[in-house]
Amino acid sequence: MKQPLWKPSPERKEQTNMTDFMRLVNDRFGKNFSEYDELYAWSVENIEDFWALMWEYGGIVASKPYDRVVDNLDDMFNSEWFPGARLNFAENLLRFRDDRTAMVFKGEADEQRRISYRELYDMVARLAKSLREHGVGIGDRVAGFMPNMIETVAAMLAASSIGAIWSSCSPDFGFQGVMDRFGQIQPKVLFAANGYSYNGKKFDSLEKVSEITKSIPEVEKVVIVPYTESNPDLGGIRGAVMLDDFLAKEQGLEIEFTQLPFEHPLYIMYSSGTTGVPKCIVHGAGGTLIQHLKELILHTDLSREDTIFYFTTCGWMMWNWLVSSLAVGATVVLFDGSPFYPEPGALFKLAMDEEITVFGTSAKYISAAEQFGVKPRENYDLEPLKAILSTGSPLSVDSFHYVYRDIKEDLCLSSISGGTDIISCFALGNPNGPVYSGELQCRGLGMKVEAYDLEGKPVVGEKGELVCTAAFPSMPIYFWNDEDDKKYLGAYFETYPGIWHHGDYVEVTENGGMIFYGRSDATLNPGGVRIGTAEIYRQVEAMPQVADSLVVGQEWDNDVRVVLFVKLEDGTELSEDLIKEIKTNIRKNATPRHVPERIIQITDIPYTINGKKVEIAVKRVIHGEDVPNKDALANPEALDLYKDIPELSA
Repeated sequence: MKQPLWKPSPERKEQTNMTDFMRLVNDRFGKNFSEYDELYAWSVENIEDFWALMWEYGGIVASKPYDRVVDNLDDMFNSEWFPGARLNFAENLLRFRDDRTAMVFKGEADEQRRISYRELYDMVARLAKSLREHGVGIGDRVAGFMPNMIETVAAMLAASSIGAIWSSCSPDFGFQGVMDRFGQIQPKVLFAANGYSYNGKKFDSLEKVSEITKSIPEVEKVVIVPYTESNPDLGGIRGAVMLDDFLAKEQGLEIEFTQLPFEHPLYIMYSSGTTGVPKCIVHGAGGTLIQHLKELILHTDLSREDTIFYFTTCGWMMWNWLVSSLAVGATVVLFDGSPFYPEPGALFKLAMDEEITVFGTSAKYISAAEQFGVKPRENYDLEPLKAILSTGSPLSVDSFHYVYRDIKEDLCLSSISGGTDIISCFALGNPNGPVYSGELQCRGLGMKVEAYDLEGKPVVGEKGELVCTAAFPSMPIYFWNDEDDKKYLGAYFETYPGIWHHGDYVEVTENGGMIFYGRSDATLNPGGVRIGTAEIYRQVEAMPQVADSLVVGQEWDNDVRVVLFVKLEDGTELSEDLIKEIKTNIRKNATPRHVPERIIQITDIPYTINGKKVEIAVKRVIHGEDVPNKDALANPEALDLYKDIPELSA
């Protein structure tokens, strides 16, 4: 029998929000639940009752109550949640307006900056007034090309208070990467910092901002936030204005929170771009709110007394998730820069200084911290820390042991997994449950998650495809510019009609947890950052030396490394200069994370009969696995070229 690495004391378990919620279920529905598995089973068998109670328990602020919990529950794609309700997302995140600290921002080598809930409300009020005066209304897009800083959150809240739709990109994205995203949604206003810092170096953003505004004529106003310098030159940027000049001057403004339907669009997120330019995934305000409240309050055990941190950029969905902590009244810690600068333990020093209680990061960061020899338990006082969250890629068994050995013995280590697609989690933490090495603690309440075998049947204790067999509120409301929902249906409902198919290879364990084995599709996941192969192909195949290419993720050193195979034009060899040129091209036009660790020359690229590259088949070959269904390939003999390649064993 597998032994847990940690389990909560009876006293700790008694005090969690999960226990409090369970008591409410017992009282309201005449149950006698004492264990999470019982509560979970009830939540997926009584979906309407569960989400109605979560609305109440989360204290959702609405000007008009809902008529029904859900319409068309049995038709997953066409379900509609909380029809009749009118609410505003920003109003829910700004429900606290006192002098407690709302956010702390820490730039790499900068002193912390703080803002109270009262000051945040005032900043958002002034921003919202200015946005309205510049013609921003319901459904307009407002975009952020910003570091993870206070102003980014305030701009998002101001936009959503009006009913505009927010979308953001990390400033390390190259011009083409930004255009592939913002170029599709055509924002009216763009917020951008003048630059950002990473690993002790400052990088200018204004040249890219200028290119963006020239290429997206719909951008009417660019609001520049000074970060790496106080008085940047805005001369080359059409419609640019400094933040201080944009902000309304009045003090004590009241925000006019536009009341909107539950499924009004809030965020546009982006798929990884595996099969072309990234798909624009539109998430609704109500679904995002209620799902995040469930995950933060129940699964993370977050309250007003907590200080929560997540190491993320504002281009990753964990930023959106983190920011929703404002609705709970917690203190949110934002960080921008390298997590290992100016010292390997920089983030744990931040945790000590700010008395962080919930520390979120990626599996790659935890692995790297161990490799750097960081021993927080010896060097930092982490007494307040009660939970570590990890996501992005599966957390290795070694990393589980590292956390309890070298970080802290008494904490809940919650590996969590979901995605941009649902702006939330399918599996995550349980403050009332044990932690087993290599496992995510539980499936999320109200999320009817299964592992399907090859015959489409649910299995326990065996590997299978992650599916969700019942509707949930944070499904995307639609994809941007997706006629007849073709892209949406193709993304999630093609494999199992009427059932959400996520593209993760998983196992539901006997004790109710989950093990994730990585992506079952062609999405790359190095260091927990989802990368689409198409974003690499667009850069590489535009080069005259390259005839064709194929990119896969290789499991390596408890992570995934990107491997690029190139078929070169006749007479061309893969020289060091050409490798450098390929990497520079990818870094400049995508992001540094897209740059392959291995570039290997190959003489043929395998394709299906209908002309699709077979990345998954090549991935199986380089991992020594069999490839089924070779009959679907136009040139199956090409797969033999990928066997036993020396460069992939070092």
